[in-house]
Amino acid sequence: MPKTFFITGIGTEVGKTVVSAIVIEALQADYWKPVQAGDLDNSDSHKVKRLVSNKKTRFHDNAYALKTPMSPHAAAEIDGITIDLKNIKRPETKNDLVIEGAGGLLVPLNDTQSIADLIGKDDVVILVSRHYLGSINHTLLSIEALKNRGISKIGIIFSGAEHHTTEAAIRNHAKVEVIGRIDEEPYIDEMVVREYAEKFRERLCEI
Repeated sequence: MPKTFFITGIGTEVGKTVVSAIVIEALQADYWKPVQAGDLDNSDSHKVKRLVSNKKTRFHDNAYALKTPMSPHAAAEIDGITIDLKNIKRPETKNDLVIEGAGGLLVPLNDTQSIADLIGKDDVVILVSRHYLGSINHTLLSIEALKNRGISKIGIIFSGAEHHTTEAAIRNHAKVEVIGRIDEEPYIDEMVVREYAEKFRERLCEI
């Protein structure tokens, strides 16, 4: 039975797109970014395409492609539209599906709904956590928000240089699977993505 993996982060610029590419490569899954805000000529879909080398993955079109690099609700307002979740329909596929969110869980899509409302209870949620002052709080709040919504299949991928005390605190309090870490690589290309895909594949399949 195909699985859906929802990639979210504790904030912006924590490494969701690279993690998406790694999970896709590990599982030869399809990719879908429901809402893209800004960078339409070099979108997250474009970036993931450059990092994925397997021949099975299909890339599905955004439900909303917004022009301004802002929170989706604000970018939509500038474009003169309102994001309606009824228009965000998951692509039909017999393959595993990787969905990449925008920003963190509670980033608004409209006046009442957020990115978290795109996550299904049976989805496997991969939370990307990167160390900075406040990242423990942001990571644990994100996990608590997921659990409060009835989501139980949660894994963490740490992004960036190792920070023992931060990661230990998150492990002790979060009580969820830690899949691994993406180190502070000098560059990310197809080969680096394949290496992490091999490293993470078994744990991804176990969640």
